[in-house]
Amino acid sequence: MLFADIMNDLSITDEEIEKYLHEDAPFGDITSAALIQGNRYAKAYVQCKEDCVVAGLEEAKRIFEHLGCNVTLQFKDGDTIEKFRKVMFVAGDASKILLGERLALNFLMRMSGIATMTAELVKMAREVNPEIRVAATRKTTPGFRKFEKKAVMIGGGEPHRFSLSDAVLIKENHIAVVGDIEEAVKLARNISFTKKIEVEVKTMEEAVSCARLGVDIIMLDNFKLSDAEEAYRKIKEINRGIVVEVSGGVNRSNIKKYARCCDVISAGMLTHSARAIDFSLEVV
Repeated sequence: MLFADIMNDLSITDEEIEKYLHEDAPFGDITSAALIQGNRYAKAYVQCKEDCVVAGLEEAKRIFEHLGCNVTLQFKDGDTIEKFRKVMFVAGDASKILLGERLALNFLMRMSGIATMTAELVKMAREVNPEIRVAATRKTTPGFRKFEKKAVMIGGGEPHRFSLSDAVLIKENHIAVVGDIEEAVKLARNISFTKKIEVEVKTMEEAVSCARLGVDIIMLDNFKLSDAEEAYRKIKEINRGIVVEVSGGVNRSNIKKYARCCDVISAGMLTHSARAIDFSLEVV
């Protein structure tokens, strides 16, 4: 599937917009109802107040259009923009603009924060390993995952699994229940020959064992740097085709070091710790 097709599949729906608007105004916007009588036409712009990789523009546009407003975008998702740039203009019923204001800004602030952090970490990692992939995790906001994953992709990262239905990832608790890595891998192979098998390992011995079992992806979970380097070397000596993923404790201060000893870095911080970017809407 093409990148553009994936992005389209992650578009916000009218049903989702209605759900979010209901959350914000379950019984209407009582302030606007009291102050604005009749249909008052207004124009407004949305401004970014700090440098960022912008994301969420399509969602913000759809929200205002859903409310009957006309929207003109000045940039597209994924653009790097400087602070104080106007990213969109909105025109229509003043009450509708104000109703959609916070919801649209929340999408822009949250998604731009994730895209900006992702772009930063991808850039840092690829300075030492041009082929590295930086991926998100399932540590996402309930009900908002697809937009957070989309923001990661806009920032140049990989979504990893969207859900437990997407791929086989055997973790330590699965192994604890089954009792043995080899048995867990054997059972996983019964699912389908089309599914890759990834195993999360905690020790060097588990990493080597999984390499000998011929799993597709080995995730080194919370390995200190020296151990990750050694595990990467041993895995590749056994089978160069195995993808080595590093996860846990990777951040701005050490991502370049870990990027030298893996094929993929997955980081929960992309979605659970990205700082929101400041946007505002001003009626003119």
